[in-house]
This record gives sequence, C-alpha cells and structure tokens, in this order.
Amino acid sequence: MKILLAEDDFVTRKFMTNFLSKYGECDVTVDGMEAVDAFMMALEMEEPYDLVCLDIMMPVMDGYQALMGIRNLEKERGIAPENAVKVIMATALNDEKNVKMAFDLGCTIYSGKPIDEARFEQALQKLGLIE
Repeated sequence: MKILLAEDDFVTRKFMTNFLSKYGECDVTVDGMEAVDAFMMALEMEEPYDLVCLDIMMPVMDGYQALMGIRNLEKERGIAPENAVKVIMATALNDEKNVKMAFDLGCTIYSGKPIDEARFEQALQKLGLIE
C-alpha cells in the first residue's frame, strides 16, 4: 500500500509514520500544500496513493483545502468517485461542524486525536486496505 501522511506536529508525524509503515510505503509532508503537490506528482508518475491521512490544522494549507485540492486533481484526471483515493482526516477537532465539513469535502473516514491504534486499524480494514 502506498500512503501519504500530511502532519505538521513532529511527535504525531513520527508516531503515525512508525504506525503506518507497517502497512506499506509512507511518504510524509508537513503541510497541505506539500500533500497536494506529492499527490499530483504520484498521479503524474502513475503511482497513485492508496491512502491519504490528513491533519486538519496545518500551516500554509489546512487539511480541508488539501482535501479539496486532491479531489479536484482526481476530477481533472477523470478518476471516478469509486476509484478515488481513501482519505482519513485525523484531528483533535471532533465537533459536529468539522466532522460534517470533512465528509462534505470528500473524506472517507474521520479519526479523532489522539490516535487509537486499534480503532485506526479497524478503519483501514473497513476501507479494505488491510486484512
């Protein structure tokens, strides 16, 4: 599995990189703009990501803007919604407004922080990314 992680907090980034690396190749970015650029490069190289994990509160471009950018790139390339990359939004913002906004923009799963490894693995199983 090819994974893109966008996380600005060093401790969380380190934890998530170690956790996700068990499941495949994990590329790491520190803001939303880097994430969109990495996603675009992967599409151009015909090596798309299977999973994108986005923090919401990041500098330069937040997770919502990054998600919009990713979904727009998919639309521009004619990628059907059923073939779109799976996106997990991970954040401490667990209020209804933020959860709704994330799903409205096209996130697949919304995960609260701190990350619960067992629940995150269940989410990956639900998405069919791991057994």
